Amino acid sequence: MKIAFLTPEYPHSRTGNSGGIGTSIKNLAESLTDLGHTVRILVYCQKEDAVFDASGITIQLIKNIKIKGLSWFFTRKKIQSIIDDLYYSEAIDIVEAPDWTGISSFIQPKKCPLVIRLNGSDTYFCHLDNRPVKWINKFHEKRALKKADGHISVSQFTADKTNELFGLQIPFAVIPNGINPENFKPDNTIQKESNTILYFGTLIRKKGLLELPLIFNRVFLKNPKAQLLLVGRDSADILTGSSSTWELMQPLFTPEALRNVSYLGGVPYEEVRAHIAKASVCVFPTFAEALPVSWLEAMAMQKAIVASNIGWGPEVITTQKEGTLVHPKDHEEYANAILDVLDNEIQNTTFGINAAQKIQNVFANRLIAEQSITFYKKYVKK
Repeated sequence: MKIAFLTPEYPHSRTGNSGGIGTSIKNLAESLTDLGHTVRILVYCQKEDAVFDASGITIQLIKNIKIKGLSWFFTRKKIQSIIDDLYYSEAIDIVEAPDWTGISSFIQPKKCPLVIRLNGSDTYFCHLDNRPVKWINKFHEKRALKKADGHISVSQFTADKTNELFGLQIPFAVIPNGINPENFKPDNTIQKESNTILYFGTLIRKKGLLELPLIFNRVFLKNPKAQLLLVGRDSADILTGSSSTWELMQPLFTPEALRNVSYLGGVPYEEVRAHIAKASVCVFPTFAEALPVSWLEAMAMQKAIVASNIGWGPEVITTQKEGTLVHPKDHEEYANAILDVLDNEIQNTTFGINAAQKIQNVFANRLIAEQSITFYKKYVKK
């Protein structure tokens, strides 16, 4: 099968910065290629029009059309023309688009089936983050969902919440995000550092980073040897207008606890894996996700995890089996859950082993690719 992914981001040196959507697509694209399928990545919002190969995956850069007030419309029509040309030349059989900002709302391929995969729309994340959504984004996102031929969601929670927010009743197929377990094997050459707590990901309010200082203060009171390591790029805060979430975080720590906090900023991906290997526990006190790949990466490396119990959380981790789930606002309970896995090595190890096994059984990329192909076949004409 020949699958195209339409996306605003993709992890490659020629495509600019990439986040969770791009990582999820890359993981799936690589596994589809390994299974013998052909993959093309259509990346819009680019500085140039170009096509090139990257490890057997075709990447096509699409430059937006600049017409004041109408760029969004003509760019969508340009994408539609590209999809039609690729379909009629038999370069693709189906195209998958994300729900984010509804890029496919005015894209109407003549014959090529188009499916949407929910990784969380702007409407969805604004709701979870208690922020107003731009009406234009909600309009495009709803229109795109209604026009798509097929619908996938990475979690049941995201599917149900999306239907609720848009007043729809779409029967989403739930196919989670996945990772290649071979890329995240436990590294026995790296010594685990006791009392080390790791958060990796963007420093941003919606991921609970303004709760984490209040949680760590309580951990530090009971375990003064505890060290908190933060790895990931800083970001602006929409609610306060601050240009730095890290600057907002620092006053929330007690002076004593802050001395045991290290912030490294963004680091190369290989270094992130090394920090995961060293950590005693990984923490993710997030308020807004669809199905976070960072959790899967830590699980694959046999890490004990204390994460959010909101919505999607129980679909990833069974609490007290593969980790512990706690609401990010319950600072005392969250701190106690961290202390439990720092102090109890047997529990720490058991959580990690169970988590890695779940990745193999549920979230391995090959399984996700096979489920996706089964779904695509419903819409591809023979």
